[in-house]
Amino acid sequence: MLVFIIFILTIAGLIRYQQRPAMVFGVAFMVLFASNAVSANDVLNSMSNQGLLTLVLLMLCSLALEKTRLLRLIATKVLHQSYLQTWFRLFGITATTSAILNNTAVVSTMLAPIRNNPYHPASKLLLPLSYAAILGGTLTLVGTSTNLIVNSLVLDFGLPSLKFFDFTKVGLMLVVACGLTLLICNRWLPAYQQTAGESKSYFIDAKVLGGSSLIGQSIQQNGLRHLESLFLVEIVRNGQLISPVTPTERLQENDRLIFSGDINKVMQLSQFDGLKTFAHDNGLPLNNLTEVVVRPESNLLGQTLKKVGFRAKFDAAVVAIRRDGQRISGKLGDSKVMAGDALVLAVGPDFKNRQNLQKNFIVVSGHEPEVMLSGYKELLTCFGFLGTILLSACGVVSLFKGVCLLLGVLLICNCLSVSEILRRFPVDIWLIIATALVLSQAMSNAGGQQVLEHLVQHYLNDLSPLTAVIVVYILTWLLTELVTNNAAAALLFPVALGLSEALGANNTAFIMAVAFGASASFISPYGYQTNLMVFNAGKYKLSDFVKIGAPVSIVYGITTITGIYWVYAYSQYALSLNKYNVTDWKSNA
Repeated sequence: MLVFIIFILTIAGLIRYQQRPAMVFGVAFMVLFASNAVSANDVLNSMSNQGLLTLVLLMLCSLALEKTRLLRLIATKVLHQSYLQTWFRLFGITATTSAILNNTAVVSTMLAPIRNNPYHPASKLLLPLSYAAILGGTLTLVGTSTNLIVNSLVLDFGLPSLKFFDFTKVGLMLVVACGLTLLICNRWLPAYQQTAGESKSYFIDAKVLGGSSLIGQSIQQNGLRHLESLFLVEIVRNGQLISPVTPTERLQENDRLIFSGDINKVMQLSQFDGLKTFAHDNGLPLNNLTEVVVRPESNLLGQTLKKVGFRAKFDAAVVAIRRDGQRISGKLGDSKVMAGDALVLAVGPDFKNRQNLQKNFIVVSGHEPEVMLSGYKELLTCFGFLGTILLSACGVVSLFKGVCLLLGVLLICNCLSVSEILRRFPVDIWLIIATALVLSQAMSNAGGQQVLEHLVQHYLNDLSPLTAVIVVYILTWLLTELVTNNAAAALLFPVALGLSEALGANNTAFIMAVAFGASASFISPYGYQTNLMVFNAGKYKLSDFVKIGAPVSIVYGITTITGIYWVYAYSQYALSLNKYNVTDWKSNA
């Protein structure tokens, strides 16, 4: 009874505190352990579950992939003046890449190019982006964390691991059916206008050097319109200012490109051949940035950055400048220093020892720019990741072993650092899944399986496999919309497996009902990470998700049940192994 109460309270807590699922699961874990509902051995086994560790390792390896140009290059191929062409490219590329890469990383990379695109309102594309990523994630075992979570639960229950392409047949049906539905519903997508620029955007200056491969190519061809959180606002050419910058504008030698945006994304510029920032001209790297604010009594006021002589005075060079309430224009070196200016400096080893710092600046903080990979490191990361997925899909090596070895190689070759792993370790996901495993073990210890068998024998004896699969799918889907996909999969899995065993039915069909049901988050922006990402970026309202997501969700549910029926009634996995045969299954259907 205690375990059942904890289970119900956990669901209620997830509904009440939708933005803090880790906290809810953490409390549930403490109560279970304190009440001796689970042993220390149960806890250790759950936290070291192979499927759970595979998911964590895969997410850590994807951190290195985010620092390459792979997804960014893909993003530049999406946008077109024709909305339909853009939509088909966006849906097709997103669904395909989400099948083999983490769909959250795919959406994260696509966000900036779509939000800054010059052709179409971002709100017309961001919702299809999220839905395409969700649908693409259902195609393979590694497409979404949901499938990996379900597989970790499968392994925890002592069942054979799900294979890489076990999801593909039903997933392809979902991509086609829901894609067509989404295309029909496009007319109801809102056309919200994005605000131009933000008050805390930094002003960054970069120069096109002689011999650069950028020369003679347009802004669009060079991919300079699709940077993440950096926007090309103007070009300074031979003393003349070009603003706004059109996508067809061709670059020339010595052009000064003026960007506005997030200073932490400045390392993207290092990926372009022959493009150097103002700090590079002063011989300082960008891996140690410090932000300062100019004091009102500074003796730099009224002087241009070029004439100040920053390198000599402070052993530093200005990377970017921000002036609240006023737009800065022209070359960075020609900008006159004003009181209150926020300067981001690339600093040398003697910066902190200079005696004139306190007189001129208030040191605010340090910045950690996202270092982008290039050369052999970029090739190693891309081909290593894709090669690991391919070897796993072909059954040459297990996914756990592959990603474990890959992470080691990435660390040895400095494609990833220990500090990056510690900073972005998916603690919340690890805690949620581990606690869900502990909860399922507690239910088993408390005789939950016997209770289900008793219910089936006395009250659900006439329940058909088809009806049971539909019930499991609907419960998982409802919980996904109310809480999160990961929590829904973790909580409903033991219930679904217990029901399938009590009915004597094939448990694979029930496992798939949980997996696909947990990914069916289209109506609520809070049920899935990608929905939440585009919800804020596209300035959507909850009604926008309901209007577009409701028909997609209905088609998704019908297609999922139909797909499970088709795959498991006509394949080697007859839905019913004991109590029902295939003929009974068809008649029940």
